[in-house]
Amino acid sequence: MNARQHTILIVEDDPSILFGLRDNFQLAGYRVLSSIDGTLGLELAIKESPDIIILDVMLPGTNGFDVLAAIRKRELDMPVIILTARGQDAEVVKGLNLGADDYLTKPFSIQALLARVRNFLRRYRKPEAELVKFGGFELNKGARQLTRNGREIELTPKEYGLLDYLLANIGRALTREQILTHVWGDEQSVTGRSVDRCVVSLRAKIEDTPARPAMLHTVQKVGYRFEVDEASGD
Repeated sequence: MNARQHTILIVEDDPSILFGLRDNFQLAGYRVLSSIDGTLGLELAIKESPDIIILDVMLPGTNGFDVLAAIRKRELDMPVIILTARGQDAEVVKGLNLGADDYLTKPFSIQALLARVRNFLRRYRKPEAELVKFGGFELNKGARQLTRNGREIELTPKEYGLLDYLLANIGRALTREQILTHVWGDEQSVTGRSVDRCVVSLRAKIEDTPARPAMLHTVQKVGYRFEVDEASGD
C-alpha cells in the first residue's frame, strides 16, 4: 500500500515540533491531521480513524494519557507512538501499559520517527499466520514447535508463550507488566524478574550471540522489543 493512502494524526502542543512533523510527513506522501490539544486530538481520532497516531504525553487540557485511554476504551486499535521528555521513564511505562505501541523521547530524529511509522503501517492488521518465519527460524503455532534449518528447538511453555507474544508485537516496546499479563496470566508469585529470566533462556536458544542480541532487545527501564531483519524473512 502506498504511503499516500495512509492518514496520520499528530497531537502535539509545541508548534515548532508540530509544523516540522506535519511538513515532513506530508512531504513523504501522508495525509496529515493535526491538533495542538488533547480534546480536539481525541475527536479527530474518533471521527477520522487515522492509520497511526503520534501523541505527545504533556498536552494542555486533556493530556496524552487520557487521550490514549479513551482511544483504547473505544476499541480503536491503530498504532500509537507517544512522545515523552527525556528521562521520563515512568511516563513511558505508563503509556505502554495504557496501550501505546512505542515511544520516542524528545529531541528525536524525524527520520527515526518516519521509519517507525513505516514499520508499523507495514505490519498493522497483517493476518496472523500459523507458520511464522523470522531470522532463519520457523514457528509452527498449530504444533507449538520451533525449528531452525529443519531441526527442532525445544521450548518450555513460558518460552513459547513469550516468543509467540513477541512475534505478535514485532517492533513494539513491551513492558514487563504487559508480558507478565499475556504470558503468565493470573499466576501468583511472579514478578518482572520472571520475565527477565525467561528472556535470558529464550535468547540462549534463538540468538547467535545472546550477550549481543540481534532480535530480542532490552529497552532500558521499560522492558523488551523484538526486531527482525525483514530481508531474512519474518
